[in-house]
Amino acid sequence: MPENNKIVLGVIGSDVHAVGNKILEMSFQEAGFQVINLGVMVSQEEFIHAAIESDAAAIMVSSLYGHGEMDCRGLREKCLEAGLEDILLYVGGNLVVGKRTFKEVEELYAKMGFDRVYPPGTLPEDGIADLKRDLNL
Repeated sequence: MPENNKIVLGVIGSDVHAVGNKILEMSFQEAGFQVINLGVMVSQEEFIHAAIESDAAAIMVSSLYGHGEMDCRGLREKCLEAGLEDILLYVGGNLVVGKRTFKEVEELYAKMGFDRVYPPGTLPEDGIADLKRDLNL
C-alpha cells in the first residue's frame, strides 16, 4: 500500500465503547492501513495532534453513546486551523440523541465537514472500501 495509508482512530468525548474500536483497528490493519488507535474518551485536540504527528491521511471518529453531535462539532474547523486542510474525516455509530433518519444525520455531519458518515451496524469493510476509494489506493 502507498505511503499515505495512515489513519487516526478513536472514540470521541466521554464515550468508552472499546470493543467496536478494537474491531475497527484490527480490520483496518488487516486491510493494510497503519492505524494510530487513540482508544476511548478522545478529545478533538488529541485527534488533531495525532494526525499531525503521524502525517495521517484520515481521522476516523466513532461514538456510540449518542452525543457525537456535540463532541464532533467544530472538528473540521480545528483541523483547518491546524493546517490539516486535506485530511479526511469519517464518523460512525450512534451519533445523535433522539429519533432522526439516517439521511438527516448524514446531512448534519456533512454540514459539520465530515467526508463520510456511517450508521450503527456498518461493517468495517464498508469504511475500508470507502477509504481506499477516497485515497485512490
